[in-house]
Amino acid sequence: MQGLHRLIDPLRRRIATMVGRCILHAVNAATGIQTVQVQVLADEVMDGVEHMEPYGFTSHPQPGAEGVLLNVAGQRGAAVAVCLGNRLFRLKGLKAGEVALYTDEGDVIHLMRDRRIKVSTLHLEVEAQEDVTMTTKRFGVTATEGVSFNTPAFTSRGVGGGACASRMEGGLHVTDGVTSDADMQAGTVSLRHHVHPENDGGGPTSPPVGG
Repeated sequence: MQGLHRLIDPLRRRIATMVGRCILHAVNAATGIQTVQVQVLADEVMDGVEHMEPYGFTSHPQPGAEGVLLNVAGQRGAAVAVCLGNRLFRLKGLKAGEVALYTDEGDVIHLMRDRRIKVSTLHLEVEAQEDVTMTTKRFGVTATEGVSFNTPAFTSRGVGGGACASRMEGGLHVTDGVTSDADMQAGTVSLRHHVHPENDGGGPTSPPVGG
């Protein structure tokens, strides 16, 4: 019986250590497959462990993150780490079916219920080298300090290429000429059709030439 135990003990140890928990110490994010240094047991640290990530997603987890260590075929030298997460920063209280990306600084992309997406950050940048297209029923912007457009041309038109009714509440300062294909009106005074009394006390003037 003792001989049988001696025979199967190495196999039993390999099976017992195939899957375990680990705590992250450090990350090397410069390699093709990210490698990490993890603590496996109370006093055992493993270096150069490959961190397996899903296609299209990568992260640089903070030290202290917890994960799963897999010893492939029971070989300690073939260990890989998966699912490294940090309970200190994980978003809590998500509803069933919701998904979120988050960082320790508080940046969040939250895919909520009712097909709503919420992005929370301090600075948001979108870089598209060719174009950006947005199609929606309503579009609102609230900027408490200001809005600026840096572009050589700005066009506003209605859906389908028709006319666009625009309204601005407040003053307008234009530093170059203003051109209109239609009549312009200030208050009740038409630019094309207005008349006014002549200075010599006679009748009203004719409309402006070309009006």
